[in-house]
Amino acid sequence: MAVVHPPKHIVWSTDRVDLSDPFLRRWYIQQVLIHGRAEDITILDIEEIESIMDDLILPPDVRNLWQNFLE
Repeated sequence: MAVVHPPKHIVWSTDRVDLSDPFLRRWYIQQVLIHGRAEDITILDIEEIESIMDDLILPPDVRNLWQNFLE
């Protein structure tokens, strides 16, 4: 089981997220992309972000930023 203890600026509703659950993993990545700092984003896998981008619910400016970056 891959459990992370996210910083409060990313996830404030819990102190643990089980990344082995696909739903929670997508949700956590989404939270990091929206609320994360540079050091938080660097731990993410860019290829994974690219593969799930269409499934993420992101504010338009965040989505545009990531889509431009991934191109």
